[in-house]
Amino acid sequence: MAYEIALLDGMAEIAASDWDRLANPDGLTPRDPFTTHRFLSALDRSRSTGKGTGWTTRPLVVTEDGTPVAAMPLYVKTHSQGEYIFDFGWAEAYERAGGQYYPKLQSAVPFTPATGPRFLGNPALRPLLLQAAIGLTRDNGLSSLHITFCTGEEAEALASSEVLHRVTQQFHWENRGYRDFDAFLADLSSRKRKMIRKEREVAQGHGLTIRALTGDDLRPAHWDAMWRFYQDTGSRKWGTPYLTRAFFDEVHETMARDVLLVLAFDGARAVAGALNFIGRDTLYGRYWGCTETHPCLHFELCYYQAIDWAIAQGLQRVEAGAQGEHKLARGYLPTPVHSLHWIADKGLRTAIARYLVQERASVDEEIEVLTEYGPFRKDGREEAE
Repeated sequence: MAYEIALLDGMAEIAASDWDRLANPDGLTPRDPFTTHRFLSALDRSRSTGKGTGWTTRPLVVTEDGTPVAAMPLYVKTHSQGEYIFDFGWAEAYERAGGQYYPKLQSAVPFTPATGPRFLGNPALRPLLLQAAIGLTRDNGLSSLHITFCTGEEAEALASSEVLHRVTQQFHWENRGYRDFDAFLADLSSRKRKMIRKEREVAQGHGLTIRALTGDDLRPAHWDAMWRFYQDTGSRKWGTPYLTRAFFDEVHETMARDVLLVLAFDGARAVAGALNFIGRDTLYGRYWGCTETHPCLHFELCYYQAIDWAIAQGLQRVEAGAQGEHKLARGYLPTPVHSLHWIADKGLRTAIARYLVQERASVDEEIEVLTEYGPFRKDGREEAE
């Protein structure tokens, strides 16, 4: 077949209908909202990505007779921030040895540690997309190509001696057919069940009103509040928040039905909130923040309200973002996360390959141990009171 490969200058250079047909070929609710044209375009239009951010948007698109048949979200990166599968150590080691690690190529959804497809469209064209991205990396003298939070299927299919497969982990909550939150609690050990009930009692005893908002219920004032919360959290965690204020306006205009915003109000004033995105079978927790400190409110808004809502909507899981072993006690179990890496320098590639073998063994062991120490009852037996 005669295919043409193009590197675009931004999401505006491809029609939303063409991109979304590749990202979501069955036309149903997207499996995740992050690879949709509306989400990636919101990042570009709001200048959360682009000039001065270290994320230059360069989507890779394969066409046949002028029709897009495969694509990859792709960025030129001048740092390693906002990726959540971190390679800071690799960059430091390479630069100590006299190399130049940045810029690099990154196939990812910026600032979003959520697993999803990175090779969009015809699965048979995945090797073509990969080789095209490697060719761009090599021909432009870039240090490396990183495909982060890809699906396990993509990683297994495309890994090789040159394309390194990395496995890390996150904490996800799985719906085991629960009819309600109490049914979920009944699946836990007595001690953990009591802990969660106590935390919910404390959080709901502050005299605040908690509201879960999506679609037409969202108002500009809600986004003003969420921006304040995001600014507070972002300034403490990252120094400078990744997203601009305009991003929240873009989401309100184009993605209101993809969003679940859980807010806590003191009267008419929002004092804390958690922003989630809605996929076909998964609720994705993204950002939390507050302007007042209330014990256990973080757990309530970020974890328990998310579980409540997922059960009510019949969703299969809640992905609560990166890091956080404190999630384990609250029903979120460790889950493998996959990425692929092509390193131009053979010496660095060999060193990283050795490291990844050791890291994977450690991650596998950690997942096994943490799962065993999870909050769920063992073999249906109740823990002693």
